[in-house]
Amino acid sequence: MRFNDAAVGFVFILIAAAMIAMTFSFSAFPGQQYGPSLFPRILGAGIIGCSALLIVRGLRERAAGGRWLALDEWTGEPRRVASFALMLGAMAFYVLASEPLGFIPCALLVQLVLFLWFGVRPITAVVVAVVMTGLVYWFFSSLMRVPLPRGVLDSVL
Repeated sequence: MRFNDAAVGFVFILIAAAMIAMTFSFSAFPGQQYGPSLFPRILGAGIIGCSALLIVRGLRERAAGGRWLALDEWTGEPRRVASFALMLGAMAFYVLASEPLGFIPCALLVQLVLFLWFGVRPITAVVVAVVMTGLVYWFFSSLMRVPLPRGVLDSVL
């Protein structure tokens, strides 16, 4: 699946404009002409410039007979479309359920469902999901000191 570059460029311009707009709420450093908003604004301006080039290229391609959206062969295969939808659903599930349930139950459940869907043997799926969830939790919470959601395991952890 491929979107025309003009559509992608337009989306990136919207994202960069939102990023620049958020910098107007940043407080300035006393006695300095620039503050924490300088780098995000420079980055946003660069993204807008590159996105404008994408839009020009996409409009040229469209004028030459290109399409706004070109679907690949896999989009005609129901199992592959379901796999794509399952990946999006797994991400949405984690975003919505990680705070109330916690990182460990959500990560474990997402991995188990995906492993089983993609044909991993059940015993292997369980072992790898448990080990990887534990390693990722240890790495981020202990070494990186990232506060992962504890959810229902708050009293245990």
